Amino acid sequence: MPQQVSPRGTFLTIADAVKAQIEADPEAKELPPVADLMRAHKVSRGVVLRAFKALHQDGFAEPVPGGRWRVIRAGDQVDRRPLDERIADVITRDGLDVGAPFPSASALAERFGASRPTVTKALNKLEAAGVLASGGQGKVRTVRAVPIREERS
Repeated sequence: MPQQVSPRGTFLTIADAVKAQIEADPEAKELPPVADLMRAHKVSRGVVLRAFKALHQDGFAEPVPGGRWRVIRAGDQVDRRPLDERIADVITRDGLDVGAPFPSASALAERFGASRPTVTKALNKLEAAGVLASGGQGKVRTVRAVPIREERS
């Protein structure tokens, strides 16, 4: 009678294989898709997700919205602030004054690597906070107020 392979520790084997892939490809930004790993290792989704969690605990990866996982490299700095705060920084970083036209949602989506609907929601928050003025459909948003950045000690 053939002996069955124990599922215990399988996720660690997968995690080690993904670590090797990360180390071999210094340009890798995301972990392989769950479906690809399920197929390659003939395991369930849960086993692959346990492997991803092990990589997270070891500091090799972190989850990002949308079910994807990002590779963490030593020295990498990722801005984890909410998108509306990062977009508000465009005003000071680009030197925009009150009344100046603000970049479009499409331009901001490309700049921040987010979807246009997600950027639009962040822009709506900034409009509600009084930072931006909406020009209406087809009109350019403008800067209504320059946000004051609080210094933290």
